[in-house]
Formats: sequence, structure tokens, C-alpha cells
Amino acid sequence: MRREIAAVLAIARGIRCTPEQIFITAGYSGALGLVIRALRLDGATAWMEEPGFPLTRRALHLAGMTVVPVPADGDGIDIDAGLARAPAAGLAVVTPGQQAPLGVTLTLPRRLALLEWASRTGAWIVEDDYLSELQLKGRAAPALASLDRQGRVLHAGTFSKTITPALRLGFLMVPPGVAGLFGEAAACLSPAPAAAMQRAVADFMAGGHYFRHLRRMKRLYAARQQALLAAMRDAAGAASPLAVEASGSLSVRLLLPPGSDDIAIAAAARADGLAPVPLSPWYADGPEAARPRGLLLGITNLQERRLSDDCRRLAELAKRYG
Repeated sequence: MRREIAAVLAIARGIRCTPEQIFITAGYSGALGLVIRALRLDGATAWMEEPGFPLTRRALHLAGMTVVPVPADGDGIDIDAGLARAPAAGLAVVTPGQQAPLGVTLTLPRRLALLEWASRTGAWIVEDDYLSELQLKGRAAPALASLDRQGRVLHAGTFSKTITPALRLGFLMVPPGVAGLFGEAAACLSPAPAAAMQRAVADFMAGGHYFRHLRRMKRLYAARQQALLAAMRDAAGAASPLAVEASGSLSVRLLLPPGSDDIAIAAAARADGLAPVPLSPWYADGPEAARPRGLLLGITNLQERRLSDDCRRLAELAKRYG
């Protein structure tokens, strides 16, 4: 399994590594937990993208870390803002391939600035490559770890998006200088998932099926994203205060007017058989009332025959609670 992942990382993500640098984890959360334990980051300060994945923020808080929100814009995480807010942070958790939830790619100047900061201060960078090669617009950018020459980037990947979340299977690629340290921590504190499941996925990858599967799913997801965009815009109406946006990620954003209760809308939608994700909990900076409001609509498992009706019901809920 580790050998196959190293081969995929070399071909698809531009990362040169050995199987000894790969650790199999229980999904992304297992990889993040292994990083915190192995590097003894409990109590440290961490940069976190703003907006950013709420479960990552919660995990860092549970580890006793001080989480500093660093704004992300059209170029990705703002390194200058991070330097101004917490120049001595010991960790940065980023999604450079496709920022979650904005879907933008971290630009090369900011990648180099982030790596320079980590090298100069001795900080670590967790690269959450949560969508791997599932870039719906053009080719995926090479991984941040492919530019790392000082051994500061820990590259975390998962098969939850590319195969199925039911596997709870992920991996962590670490720099060679800390592979021994991570090996000891993994053996004692983070045992790998069941060997049978690993062998099945390894065989799937070794037979070339993984890359064929990714190509097929990219075509399918791109078509579903366009279908959802069209249906949601039609349901919202031309004069509606609701705005519908797409990105390169596996979701469509439905932006709500200021003051809307996106959490209440999401709860009402779940009771109606829908499953949008509220956008406001992805933000942690500033007053809660000022945070952007919206819904993230997943494209991976939508029912196309019910799409128009589902979008109409969601638009009605959004207008009712707006």
C-alpha cells in the first residue's frame, strides 16, 4: 500500500518520496492526530485558513493549540496576514490544491513565501490534499510538498473523496528526517487500519484502476456540478437575493443575504431530506453576526431525476429563513 501511494504521489502530485515516508492512517483525522502526537505540538500556536474546515479547527483546539485564523482570498492563504498575526506559530494547516471551501489554488508566490516562513522559523506545514486529483477545472496543481526542499511539509491525503468515505482510509507523507520519529509514534499511538482493506486498495491501485476511476469521476462530477448550478440558479430566480457560485471543488455555494440563519436553513433542509452544509461555521474571525452566510451543496451523490424539485425546495427554505 505504501509503495503504491508513493508511486501515485510521484506521478500525480509531483512528490518524490520513498514508501518509508508513508504512513497509513484512519482518514485525514488520523493523519492530523499523528502529526500532533509525533511532533508534540500540544499547546503550540497554529495558523488556520479563514474560512477553514471546522473539524480541523476543533481538533487543534482539543489538542490545546492556539488557533489563529489567517484570511484566504483569491490567491489562497494570505502569508503576510499570518506573519502579522502570529509570526512564531509552530504549525500551519493549509489546503493549497483547492482551498476549502473557496476552491481556489494557492499561488506560486504564496507557496514559496509559506515555505520560506516554515524554513526560517522551524514551523511545520500540514498540506491537506483532501481532493487530490479531483480538480474539475483543468489539471491539479503540483502538491506544495513537491516544492519543499527543507523538510517542513507533511502531506496528508485521503481516499474518502476519491473512492468512498466508508473506507476511513488515509495516509501521511512525512519528510525523511522525521520518518523514524513518526514510525515510532504510529506504532505506539496510531495503528494502521485493517490490512485486508489496505491490500484491496493497493491491488486496485496497482492494476491502474485508480487513475481510470479518477478520470471517470472527474467527468461525472463536472457534469453534475453544471447540472446543479443550472437547477439552483433556475430555482433561485433572476431577481432573487440568493447567489449561486461554483468552484473547482466538489460543491456549489449558495450565498445568502446578510443576517440569514444558514444553520437553521441547513437543519430545516435535513428534516426535508436534503443535506446542505452551513457556511458560517467555516469562519472563526470577527463577530459572528458579520460572518458570511451560505450553504455548501455537495455534487457527488445528488439525484439528477429529483434535482429540479430539490433545488426548488431548498430555495424556498432559504427565502423563508432569509
